[in-house]
Amino acid sequence: MTTTINREEIQKFSDLADEWWDVNGKFKPLHMFNPIRIEYITEKIKQEFNLINQNNNFLKDLKILDIGCGGGLISEPLARLGGEVTGIDASEKNIKVAKLHSKKNNLNINYLNKSPEQLNNSEKFDIVLNLEVVEHVENVDLYIKSCSNLLKKNGIMFTATLNRTIVSYIKAIVGAEYILRWLPIGTHDWNKFIKPEELEKKLSSANFSTIDVKGLEFNPLFSKWKKSDNLSVNYIICSKRN
Repeated sequence: MTTTINREEIQKFSDLADEWWDVNGKFKPLHMFNPIRIEYITEKIKQEFNLINQNNNFLKDLKILDIGCGGGLISEPLARLGGEVTGIDASEKNIKVAKLHSKKNNLNINYLNKSPEQLNNSEKFDIVLNLEVVEHVENVDLYIKSCSNLLKKNGIMFTATLNRTIVSYIKAIVGAEYILRWLPIGTHDWNKFIKPEELEKKLSSANFSTIDVKGLEFNPLFSKWKKSDNLSVNYIICSKRN
């Protein structure tokens, strides 16, 4: 079977799995990144599913698939908001950590050690989260097609990744890995970064239409992330399956 799994990439994250929930550990950048990602995702879900005036349990009727869920940093907050969450990851170690942490917090999340093409296509989701994953997969076209197969008609997908620019090389690789040591050296391969227009083209070929594209920018003065129109480093695309 053709696969999207890149064994080397999976190994990198498996080696770090025990640190997922240490806010000052190797995944500190993701913990800092998380609030803005969740804010953007929940805001768009409310708009697209017309849930503007709902209570704190507003995701209760929605089936959500979190691909490359890691230790569950996004799965858990969405489950707390009532979502029926399935988290998948190609790293068995990540899934073990995620299961353990969700159990400790009495959260009912369906965690599976799988990649999207290994899931049963008969189960369809309202929302697919595809966050910081495409730059680590083996075959981006197959990956996006697999995501499309798992999404209901008019379902939405969030794809967050890194742009392939000189600025992203300086900030995401030289800055984050070598200078600030936010990430282990070798976490990212700049050649696998994908430009927004390239990603939109791939999404369009897989039967998606773009709803919104936003940049996510780090403000070093406040040590906080914010939404931005600057797509030169991190960006997120919200798209709908036609």
